Amino acid sequence: MDPIHSTSTFTEIVNEEVIYQNPLLFLKIWEMSSDTPQFGPPTPWRWHSHMQVEFLVVIEGQLGIQTKHDYTVMAPGDVMVLGSSQPHRTYKHSADALRQIVFQIDLKQHFDLSTMPYLHCFSELTHPLEQFNELFQSNDAVKQAAYNLIMQIYEESQSRKIGYELAISAAVKNLLLLMLRNDNRDFSALVEDSGISRVRPALDFIDEHLSERISVEDMCSVLNLSYHYFIKYFKKVMGISFVDYVNYKRIKKAERLLLTGDLSIMEVSFEVGILNMAQFYKLFKRHNQCSPKEFKQRMRSQSGLTPLLAQAD
Repeated sequence: MDPIHSTSTFTEIVNEEVIYQNPLLFLKIWEMSSDTPQFGPPTPWRWHSHMQVEFLVVIEGQLGIQTKHDYTVMAPGDVMVLGSSQPHRTYKHSADALRQIVFQIDLKQHFDLSTMPYLHCFSELTHPLEQFNELFQSNDAVKQAAYNLIMQIYEESQSRKIGYELAISAAVKNLLLLMLRNDNRDFSALVEDSGISRVRPALDFIDEHLSERISVEDMCSVLNLSYHYFIKYFKKVMGISFVDYVNYKRIKKAERLLLTGDLSIMEVSFEVGILNMAQFYKLFKRHNQCSPKEFKQRMRSQSGLTPLLAQAD
């Protein structure tokens, strides 16, 4: 099958529920394999997402993967990370047998009081995790080390020897440390007591009321803080202003709604609490460098994927 010319109709995004293998470790890791000669995007080639971060490791064969921004063909030894709730879809890229490790994890659950100041270094808001893929692609030593750590986590989860929980927790922290210390971005300004637990009720309130008007006064009431103190404190903790955070969450929800294909652009705008269409277009383009209509067309068709496929081959 020729992946460039194969057809793939998109109907909906599957919001996948991840059942943890060990609820206290907040992760699921397993091997997927295919020995069949068939390859190329299936029909339909469905998108899916989940709240957990996902690492992909290819042991054998080639894996094609499309995300919101990119298309990649992974080869043996390659590692890729996908951020929380990021839509993606994969397929077997060659006739060779394919073996891969899929590692899904709720990263924030692996931060305790002593390591909480580093949580922002892996924030989807200020430092998208996909940017770490540039590190894996440019630094073979880091890629190999990440590969080995993920394989160690997989082997420990399979063996379940005494103390395997300690071994997995240590490997997860070593994986985060590896990424942190080898990344080119300056994280020093983020490494301080974040106070994330203090604003958690406000973040939950925002998630639950995105389709409504959300004001600073609402947040002050939830957290029992004064107006000016909340504004300063929220930005210090989250790294961005309250207004920018709410807009970010609205646009992320809009992206998911556009991917379902069920609502018009105006309906999506209203559903995420933006009643001014001009404002919705402006915010959406700021986050995606394209209009909502262009985003929907790009994600639902092969037209935007074909040039990337050609470059990858």
